[in-house]
Amino acid sequence: MSNNPHVTDPIVQTHLGDNSITLLGTAHVSRKSAETVSQLIESGEYDVIAIELCESRHHALANPDSLAKMDLLQVIKEGKAAMIAANLAMGAFQQRLAEQHGIQPGAEMRAAMEGAKQAHLPLELIDREIGTTLKRTAANLPWWKRWGLFGGIIGSLISKEDVSEDEIEKLKEGDMLETAFAEFAEDRQDLFIPLIAERDTFMAARLKQVAEQHPGKRILAVVGAGHLNGMEKELQRIEAPSPIVDELNQLPTKSTWPKMIPWVIVALVFLGFYLGFSQNQDLGWELVKDWIVINGTLSALGAAIAFAHPLTIITAFVAAPITSLNPTIGAGMVTAAAELWLRKPRVSDFSALRSDTTSLRGWWKNRVSRTLLVFLFSTLGSAAGTYIAGFTIVDKLS
Repeated sequence: MSNNPHVTDPIVQTHLGDNSITLLGTAHVSRKSAETVSQLIESGEYDVIAIELCESRHHALANPDSLAKMDLLQVIKEGKAAMIAANLAMGAFQQRLAEQHGIQPGAEMRAAMEGAKQAHLPLELIDREIGTTLKRTAANLPWWKRWGLFGGIIGSLISKEDVSEDEIEKLKEGDMLETAFAEFAEDRQDLFIPLIAERDTFMAARLKQVAEQHPGKRILAVVGAGHLNGMEKELQRIEAPSPIVDELNQLPTKSTWPKMIPWVIVALVFLGFYLGFSQNQDLGWELVKDWIVINGTLSALGAAIAFAHPLTIITAFVAAPITSLNPTIGAGMVTAAAELWLRKPRVSDFSALRSDTTSLRGWWKNRVSRTLLVFLFSTLGSAAGTYIAGFTIVDKLS
């Protein structure tokens, strides 16, 4: 604990060689934590500040207007739409708590960044990239839990329950990512490993690297309090930090066989059409009609649920039966492009994106988040339509 009687946040003090390390445990939505960070930096007792941020989250905090410069279509083309949506949903959880008590989410990190700048101290980022963490988390879950997790995050946006400041302070007993995710999973262990345990190890290894880069310096590390015990143990265990950092930065290996599934489905659908026309032309055209109606309707329904522009909904109906036969392009890509052309997001939509996504209604109101929903829901509709239409074709041929 801290020697300063005014500091109530949990503190762990240790040494790495000739470096003294102070781990400050914070709640990521806490006025008291932000005040503690400023107080410790202003004390002049530290030479280096390390914070629980990765490059992308640091950039988002340091450049709050960066979302306004986002090329939404490029984000979707690069397959990052779901990642952006998940980040917004998690950020909305923090933002909702923060607005209840008049403090910005990540205020303690902002305080550390500003304090380091004013004191002319080196600022080191020690957390793993959030994209890597989310991908490793998804890889650690079976597919049905991934969908349950997604539904749980959306459900958290519907909740209007207020959280008291005392309860916010209790977040210091855990980690914000774990808090946002774990309540939606039956078994927390599969989330604990990539969200907490791996990051404990990663941040301890990064902190060792920081110590090696700043020998003999006093380092203040500002981290979520849920990481304190794990990081303290890992700091004493780790001898060579760089191989550990490299290993935990690895993205999960993707199997090759799932990439073949869409092509197999396409081949089976064309085979079904061939068999249908071989029996008689009426059956063949009936199978084609089923493919178009089922696939197009479900994708259009997805676009409609996202409150897409009427012409986007029509586009979904037309595009889905075609794109489902071409795995190189998805229905969501086409519908998102149509929605962006018909309802180009305004500067105000980007500016209000973080605040709008704190409510379920806001996701449909904001043109940026709504475009993401159009992409996701029309993609899901087309995927469902592909399987349902495929089974329908098989049933009529049997």
